[in-house]
Amino acid sequence: MAEWVTVAKFEDIPIGTGKEVLANGLIVALFNIDGAIHAMDGVCPHAGGPVGTGEVTGCVVTCPWHGWQFDVTTGQHQLSPTLHHAIYPARVENGDVQVQLSAE
Repeated sequence: MAEWVTVAKFEDIPIGTGKEVLANGLIVALFNIDGAIHAMDGVCPHAGGPVGTGEVTGCVVTCPWHGWQFDVTTGQHQLSPTLHHAIYPARVENGDVQVQLSAE
């Protein structure tokens, strides 16, 4: 069963930026793309870099450590069609950003 966890205020994530948060012990990267919030695993699979602090261009984030790039809406790596980074459902409720995490 999955649960919605409040992790941030919408106003704290300006359009075109990302934010790193902790949600039930998981590092989650939040991104505001044209007013829509997207969430993904905040740890880069390459070397554990902080994806949520990377530069956002359109809907692509670049990990600040080694330049790996992911589409924040799908988790798709930008060079390897077989590599997908975990994404989480996200929503805004009464100004709060919530992500849905598995209860596993």
